Amino acid sequence: MTIEESSLLKDPVIKELLTKIPDGFDINFNDNQLQGLKIALANRTWRSHPIDFRNSIGLLTWRYYFVFIAGRDFRTSRKQSRPLFKFTEAIFLSLLLIFIGLFGILIVYLIKSALGIDIFPNFSFGVWGWFKGVFLAG
Repeated sequence: MTIEESSLLKDPVIKELLTKIPDGFDINFNDNQLQGLKIALANRTWRSHPIDFRNSIGLLTWRYYFVFIAGRDFRTSRKQSRPLFKFTEAIFLSLLLIFIGLFGILIVYLIKSALGIDIFPNFSFGVWGWFKGVFLAG
């Protein structure tokens, strides 16, 4: 039985698969093979995420996009059990927490300086002066 005679030809998943096969390839599949392809491709659908933030910004003549998605991991991955993956993940999370902590300290310091609070008399890190010169200069 050729692909043209198959009853699965009307299936949207199979139609999409066949449109992606380049010209010149022999695509004579029987119904069992088509059903197997459909089952294999069924798990490739995108799920919606509880946190899905997508945006783009323009800088000069280029546009850049960024995506932040988060949610429960339903994948069955063997990578997570590898020691190197666990170590890399721990390093990444540690660096992320350090960055968030330092950024938080910077924000608190800038707010303190903007309010004119002087904790150490006659001492400054110079961050407020730099911030005013770069971001608040009119």
